[in-house]
Amino acid sequence: MPRPNQGVTPGGRNGLFVQAVLLTAICLFCVFPFYWMVTTSLKTQSIALQSPPVWWFAPTLANYTEVLFVDRVGVSLINSIIVAVVTTALAVALGCPAAYALARFEFRGKTDLWFWFITNRFVSPVVLAFPVFLISRELGLRDTLTALILMYLTFTLPIVIWICTDQFRSIPRELDEAAMLEGASQFRIFRSICLPLAMPGVAVSAILSFIFAWNELLFAYILAPKAAKTAPAMAVTFMEGYDVPYGKIMATSTLIVIPVLIFALIASKHLVRGLTMGAVK
Repeated sequence: MPRPNQGVTPGGRNGLFVQAVLLTAICLFCVFPFYWMVTTSLKTQSIALQSPPVWWFAPTLANYTEVLFVDRVGVSLINSIIVAVVTTALAVALGCPAAYALARFEFRGKTDLWFWFITNRFVSPVVLAFPVFLISRELGLRDTLTALILMYLTFTLPIVIWICTDQFRSIPRELDEAAMLEGASQFRIFRSICLPLAMPGVAVSAILSFIFAWNELLFAYILAPKAAKTAPAMAVTFMEGYDVPYGKIMATSTLIVIPVLIFALIASKHLVRGLTMGAVK
């Protein structure tokens, strides 16, 4: 008995070819800026300014040496790490119990509180910049890491609560009831049952909080101009004046991007799982 032709049809081949071309174009579009950033950071100023661009050149680490040991970008990187880690830790520590309460309990003002958490991200940071500057100056917090951490916490805390609330809602209440029958307290249920099951969502919210605190520029530039300056604000200072040092800017940008890429690659599994966990019922 003749078997039906199970090969790929000409139309199917054309479709696969188009998909491959589109995928290649998208990859090039996404990867090329990183390639340009890294290669420019390895060029001297004279080579970086040449037009048309020089594709073959002798790489040098002079820009990295200068920004780390002369321009003190290393200090700003340490400031960024402290601010991002502390902000993420506080957001998760405060946001997880709040999200659990919103998911499991009914209380007066719950709807209004939830609405505030959701709409918090709709406020433009530019609107808050000047009032925050005046408040931090009056409290003596300007140019301190504390001012940045408190400011970032107002943006990252709603992210944690928003994501983790959906994670806790997806956990069956029958588990809570079974634990109560065994004599477990509400805190024990949260710590031993619900929190471990919601860890993918907690990981996602922690990643997003870290990335926000690491990359934020507006408030870092306004609130921390000198001693507490972070890496993104330091990169912007190189653009002041007429002679723009492209190599130093790209070297600083590369140093800023590398930790985020490593962190994202390590946590990519949790990121995908956490974003899809609460979507399927």
